[in-house]
Amino acid sequence: MSVFTRSQADREALLLPELADLTAHHRANSEGYDRILSSLGIASDAAFGSIADLPWLPVRMFKTHDLKSIPDSEVFKTLTSSGTTGAGASRIYLDKAAAGAQTKQLGATLQEVLGGERLPMLMVDTIGIIKNRRSFSARGAGVLGMANFGRKHTYVLDENDQPDVEAVKKFLAEYGDKPFLIFGFTFMVWLYLYEVARDHNLDLSNGILIHSGGWKKLIDRAVDNTEFRRRFKEDTGLTRIHNYYGMIEQIGTVFLEGPSGNSLYCPDFADVVIRNPETWEEQPVGEPGVIEVVSTLPRSYPGHVLLTEDLGVCNGIDDGDWPGKHFSVLGRLPKAEARGCSDTFAGAAA
Repeated sequence: MSVFTRSQADREALLLPELADLTAHHRANSEGYDRILSSLGIASDAAFGSIADLPWLPVRMFKTHDLKSIPDSEVFKTLTSSGTTGAGASRIYLDKAAAGAQTKQLGATLQEVLGGERLPMLMVDTIGIIKNRRSFSARGAGVLGMANFGRKHTYVLDENDQPDVEAVKKFLAEYGDKPFLIFGFTFMVWLYLYEVARDHNLDLSNGILIHSGGWKKLIDRAVDNTEFRRRFKEDTGLTRIHNYYGMIEQIGTVFLEGPSGNSLYCPDFADVVIRNPETWEEQPVGEPGVIEVVSTLPRSYPGHVLLTEDLGVCNGIDDGDWPGKHFSVLGRLPKAEARGCSDTFAGAAA
């Protein structure tokens, strides 16, 4: 069943009461969250007229504060936003119910482009990234989370982080004549799949690529989203390409690129608000601003309304591939620290 069905009016009507209830739930169960909202002068019985009226937390708060709405004894998994659990990493606490919900909703979102069947899968990464099952980096969590949607996993990189061309050729010989899934972070997909496939004349035409991560290193190579899609199509035959935008602080919620490319869409349980960085009012369509991401998924920690450190623009409402708002990410805020999710890869600068 599709999770890209709600018009913006329906989304607002259905999500607002649920998000308001979540705000109350987190205030009642997270002392830190309640203190933050109280310090902002937001009363515990405050009413909200629209999704844009809901109080947001800067995503950076999860680096500096332990925010959770469950007792310590119910913490099932702790996710971190970088390779270490020290200072500078967001810490996200999930209980069993939250972990189950994020996996289920991620699956429902990706099913829109993958269908209901688990496909053979090329992972543009190394198996070493998922060795520690209890505490993940953002990259490891992304790889392991996506692994659930495939089968017959083949890793494109060997244990020395070098492309394993023979493994990719063997995979394509066995599964390449039917749909197969490809996942990786954008820069790594370009460097270790596109360039290898181009140089070895590999046919990726039956692939469905799901990718994410910063574009900065590719922009330095004069590769933007349009060029990325064009070169893959021309040199490898791959046309089904879906970028997504998501973050560990709102795990399980991804904003997926539509089939025609260049716009990201909100699943039915999520929304996006583009805010003016000076007034914090919602920007009209076509006016860039700071991206706020909204989701009904986070119940174990107060991550349901988050102000990111990314700039974006709403491209339209109810006039794209799927209903609701569709938007583009323009880059990081100038003074924001680099998220470094996929850029921490040791070999990326090679």
